[in-house]
Order: sequence, then C-alpha cells, then structure tokens
Amino acid sequence: MTRELRAMATLLLVNSLLLAPVWILGGRVGPQFLALEAAVLTATFLLMPAARWSRFCAWVVGTLLVVIAILQFGDTAARLSLARPLNLYLDIQLVSAVANLLRGMLGSVGGSLVMLIGILAFVGAAVLIALLLDSLSGEPGNRRHRIAASALLAAALVAVPVRWLHPAGVVMGLPAVRLVREQSIHMAHMLQENGRFSKEMAAAPADYSGTPGILAGLGGRDIILAFVESYGMAALEDPRYAPVVRPRLEAMSSALEDQGLHVATGMLIAPSQGGMSWLGHGSVLSGLWLDNQLRYDLLLASDRETLVDDFEAAGYRTTALMPAITMAWPEGVRFGYEQIFARKDIDYAGPPLNWVTMPDQFTWSFLEETIRGTGDDRPLFVELGLISSHAPWTPILPVLEDWQGIGDGAVFQQWADAGEAPEVLWRDVERVREAYAMSVAYAVDAMAGYAARFVDDGAMLIALGDHQPAPLITGDDASRAVPVHVIAPTRALLGPFIQWGFTPGVFPETGKEALRMDAFRSWFVQAFSRSFDDENP
Repeated sequence: MTRELRAMATLLLVNSLLLAPVWILGGRVGPQFLALEAAVLTATFLLMPAARWSRFCAWVVGTLLVVIAILQFGDTAARLSLARPLNLYLDIQLVSAVANLLRGMLGSVGGSLVMLIGILAFVGAAVLIALLLDSLSGEPGNRRHRIAASALLAAALVAVPVRWLHPAGVVMGLPAVRLVREQSIHMAHMLQENGRFSKEMAAAPADYSGTPGILAGLGGRDIILAFVESYGMAALEDPRYAPVVRPRLEAMSSALEDQGLHVATGMLIAPSQGGMSWLGHGSVLSGLWLDNQLRYDLLLASDRETLVDDFEAAGYRTTALMPAITMAWPEGVRFGYEQIFARKDIDYAGPPLNWVTMPDQFTWSFLEETIRGTGDDRPLFVELGLISSHAPWTPILPVLEDWQGIGDGAVFQQWADAGEAPEVLWRDVERVREAYAMSVAYAVDAMAGYAARFVDDGAMLIALGDHQPAPLITGDDASRAVPVHVIAPTRALLGPFIQWGFTPGVFPETGKEALRMDAFRSWFVQAFSRSFDDENP
C-alpha cells in the first residue's frame, strides 16, 4: 500500500471512530463529516521522521484515540438512556450496572460475549490505528509529500477557530476536543459539589423526631410507598402510550370506587431519567435533591435522618421490599430499615423474566402475605420497588385473577419462555415503544388489583414513578415529571394531598409546575403530624 493510500486509510479510520458516536446520537450520518483531529493527526505523522520516538508516539496516540472513542460512545449511551451527558467523575461505577443489564437482557453467556466482542474491537482498533500512524512517518526527502502534509495541517489548524465560530450545522467537528472540554468542566463542577451539598444539608431540616404528634394524622395505618419503574408522565400524555395506559387507569378508578376507596393524583419531578432509580428513592426519603451520584454518596456518608427515621419515631416498623437488588445493599442499612427484603430474601419459585427478577403481581402478593401478614401490632411503613416495567419490556404477563393462588410464584413458571427475546424485540424501535406501553399497563393493572383487594381502612398506598423512561421512549424534550397516585380508605386522608395541589381521580392536573421529589418528606411529615377527620380535613 502506498503512503498516500495509508494516509487516506488513517484519515478515514480515525475520522469514523471519532464521529460514529455523533452520528449515532443524531440518528444519521452528518451533519458533521470531518473530525478535524483526524486531519491534524494524519498530517502531523506524515511530517514526522521515522524514529523510535515517532513509533512510541504512534502507539500512545492510537491508545488515546480509542480511549476517547470509548468515552464518546459512553457519552452517547448516557444521552440516549439517561437524557444527560456522560460525567466520568460519577459514571465510572455504572460500568458494572451496564454489564448486569446486558447479562439480564441477553443472558449470562450472551451479555459476556457482547462485552468481550466490544473489548476486542476496541483493542483491535487501537493496534490498527497505531500501525497506520507509524507507517506514515519517514521519507523526509519526499518534498511533494511534505508540501501536501503541511498544507493539510495548516488547513486543519485554520479550520479549528473557524469551527468554534460557525453554527452547529457545520460539516467539520472537534468531537475529541469537545469531549475533553466537557469532562474537564464536569470535573471542576464535581469538585465544588461537596461544598454546595453540605450547605444544602445544613440548611434543610433533618430531624423531625421531635415533631408534636409526628405522623399522628395517619391514624396508625400501614403506609405503602411504591415506586413504579419507568412510570413517567409520558405514559399518560404521549399519544403513543396514552391510549394504552389511560384506559387501565380508568379501570383502576372504577375498581377502587367499587371498593369504597378514594384516589387523588399529582406529579413530582424526578432527579433522573431513564435509570439511576436510587436518586429518586433517596430524594423522597431524605428531603434533599439528589440529582447525581456524588450527592447520593454524600448523603449516605452523612448521619442525616430520613423519612424512615420519621416513621420509626412515630412507632412504625419499617421495611424495604426490593426485588431488583441482587447484590449487597448497604444503602438499605444506612437508611435505617428494620427489615430488608432483597432478591435473596424473597422466596420466589417462578422464573426470572430477562432483567426482571419477578413480576410485579408476585411482589404485591409477597407484600401482603409475608410482610403485612406478620401479626406485628405496629403499623407498617414499607418502601416497595416494582420492576416489571423495567427495560427490556418483554415478556408482558397477564394479571392473574386468583391472587390467593400465587403462593411462592411457581404459577408464573408457565411464562418462563414467553415473549420475544430482547435482542429480537429491540431490532425495531416502534415495537420497543409498544412493549413499553404494555409493560406500564401491566404495572398499573397489578397495582390496581392489589389496591382493590388489600387496601382497607388500615392502609394507604402512595404509588409514584421513579423516573421517566429513556429518551428513546419519550423523545428528547420530555419533562422529568412522574405521576403520583394516592389511594386511601377515606377522603380525609386525601385532604392534605388535595391542598398540596393533587387532583381527585387517577389523572393529575397538567399544565402547572410540579414540585421536586425532595419536597415530599418535609411536606408529608408536617401535613400528617396532626389528627383530622372527614368533617375537618
């Protein structure tokens, strides 16, 4: 291969590697077609003499380029799945979560194979780029090559400031420079986050244990705080999903009314989208805005009390039911739960359903039979993490009419191989969106079935979404609002929620600004730390 062809191959490979994440994010090739870094590197190595140091530079640059490309693909994945850019300072620990998700979707062998192929592909790219760059140096006496290389380098360097001044639609890009610049900004911001968050913790009330009549307004009822996975306002408002989900909510309303139950619905703003559910859970429990991992970690490292402590101070037993937790969960201990049911603590004889360890209906049944049915005289506060509406949204199960026959979940064994494999479903984005709507509909049906049967005068259910689904489902401009349904045996219990801006019924009032999840704890404790009745809510 001639030097000219090697130079063209190098330029094409580096250019494609740097711009591929940009094209994936935009859904098409363009509008950027030339990464100026590729032109600068190609021209620079064409001007280098053949020497040991130039070979060393080739291998260093090849490795750095691939590392930058990996980070760019990570940035694209974060934007598509979490609706935000990559923050390397915080997101490095999500690698294990991605690996677990791949294994859950593709199986242990399939997920591991995909990761291995990815690693080999990037290693191969690094080696190939290093060899190509090294092959460009040399022939210092070839005047024609040096003139061409110098002209290419000069043109690329002149284009750099022009690129910064040009509108976003320009065909030239600086993807590597942009990534390094953004990550530097994120790093500087995160280094200041500790001080900001410490000030917020100091300013926000933390200890409500001395509140007179703390939570007395609940009348000693069991309080079920249920987070429904990926249940955002898009499920109620987006015309692609509302025709599926809204009728299920209307059916829930009728079923609850038949049982003499009352419901009100509002909205809260979640701190994340597409994933990182624990930020929403932590924001509700702590009364602090946890919109990144560092804030969550700082909360865990503090001695700040949470809603769990508030219920304990009111004489409640406190429990967490988290079927998605498959590894050690010291966070649950830190939050102060008296009892924790993670996957290993739940006696489930049914099949795992891809990423989902057990269907929502079993989780609800386990709550009633094992947690509420203990005979403990103390009222119960339970935080419940529901997961059937978690991606990959296959298979979609029916809600069984015979709740008494659910038992240990062996009845769900008949759906062990039901539905399409995730790798088949996810080839078609429109069918993925259909599956999302159906999974949320199932989650609503399961919740409605439980509430109609088991929410009585001794309980109140607060069910809310943990976050909106990924931008693939919502689009890029969706808010982070999630529905919050409150189901209670008396209208009086709904009074404080109505005063807070909730609307009677199963649909929230849209078009008005919603509060953030961190507002919930302070409001809830203060609103229910008094007694009231139907006549004087």
